[in-house]
Amino acid sequence: MNTITVEQRITVDGEITVKGLPIKRGQYVEVIVVPHEEKTPEKEPLTVHRLKQSGLIGLWKDREDITNSASYARLLREQAELRQHP
Repeated sequence: MNTITVEQRITVDGEITVKGLPIKRGQYVEVIVVPHEEKTPEKEPLTVHRLKQSGLIGLWKDREDITNSASYARLLREQAELRQHP
């Protein structure tokens, strides 16, 4: 038996409308409703435009303790690679 999962936000108390199912007239189905907490929305892909708006570019420009941001970033990556994960 194949299952079909449909997630939607309820807009009218006590009502659910599901359309576009690959079910034919006369076919028997079982409907199970599982309320759950709101899911975290899927993240949109990071585009150059969104990256520029994020504030990440130039984040270290005013730091006096970081003279070369590329070297500093490389050092952080190397340290992260050496960390042991549980």
